[in-house]
Amino acid sequence: MDQLALDRWHMARALELARRGQGAVEPNPMVGCIVARGAELLGEGWHRRYGGPHAEIEALALARERARGATLYVTLEPCCHQGKTPPCTDAILKSGVRRVVAAMRDPFPAVDGGGFAQLQAAGVEVVSGVLEAEAEALNEPYLWLLSTARPWVIAKWAMTLDGKIATEAGDSRWISNECSRAIVHELRGRMDAILVGRGTVEHDDPLLTARPEGPRRATRVVLDSLAQIATSSQLVHTARDWPVLIAVSESAPSERRDLLRSHGCEVLFCQGDSHFERLDSLLAEMGRRRWTNVLIEGGAKLLGEAFHYDLINEVHAFIAPKLVGGEAAPSAIAGVGIPNMSAAHSFRDAHIQVLDGDVYVSGRLR
Repeated sequence: MDQLALDRWHMARALELARRGQGAVEPNPMVGCIVARGAELLGEGWHRRYGGPHAEIEALALARERARGATLYVTLEPCCHQGKTPPCTDAILKSGVRRVVAAMRDPFPAVDGGGFAQLQAAGVEVVSGVLEAEAEALNEPYLWLLSTARPWVIAKWAMTLDGKIATEAGDSRWISNECSRAIVHELRGRMDAILVGRGTVEHDDPLLTARPEGPRRATRVVLDSLAQIATSSQLVHTARDWPVLIAVSESAPSERRDLLRSHGCEVLFCQGDSHFERLDSLLAEMGRRRWTNVLIEGGAKLLGEAFHYDLINEVHAFIAPKLVGGEAAPSAIAGVGIPNMSAAHSFRDAHIQVLDGDVYVSGRLR
């Protein structure tokens, strides 16, 4: 095996390890690391949780003195600054590693090439760009948050084969099967927030929790301009146990805001005269809080507006082999819509699975 093939082989394993941190490390990136001498594996690790040891530290701890003269493979440029943990470059230099192979540079301002420069200045050989596209895809939500100061927005819905998310009478339980719903709970378990409109709360009275719990506890967010959500809803009723944020406009009556706060809800003012402006204000606040992944679960109006203004980055759709019909039965995406098929939103990496009869389509948008 030549050197490039060997580097790619080890880096593929490092990327597998990195993904294990999904949902537990954000707003930090997922990172995996391998310490090897030729094809021999000496140590491996990944960033397991936010604030915990970085991948390089875990891998070097397993390799111990065998790391001297070896190669360290890491999916992201090693940090060179004091954050929640000491700089990884210090540990790498202390280990005696002679060569560092990284998949990509870290654009985080406190790193951004500085880690590579520090290692090279100390005489360590640095190679970057091995499986770079795969590493960028893995951490695309992290990169998006850094570059836009907005979270990565994921749209999810379940619909019948004829495109309905409920019957004319408003009944939607259950469109998808248990396998599909299990995946939805996995998605919820790695989100920073789950966003719905007030209409969805009125019609479905959802709980919006992950069952069983995942690595994160998503804040349940309701766009409710006038703070009209019922205090008897499951969301408000459980707000002291699982966080709820009600995004309101300045027109929301003070007594309604105070009532919701008294039930344990956070009430957030969102600036803007239009629904879109308030949604944009909400996403900006989520970015300030460094929320990385946000899941929009409906309804059709909210999804339609999010698609219309190109706010959606990723889609997870569950299509059940059922037909309900009805002109008044709602479809998944309302709003203005696309005038020409050539302008339709399309996937750049669609994945299709069959889940006990349901068709699960997921992917990132172009």
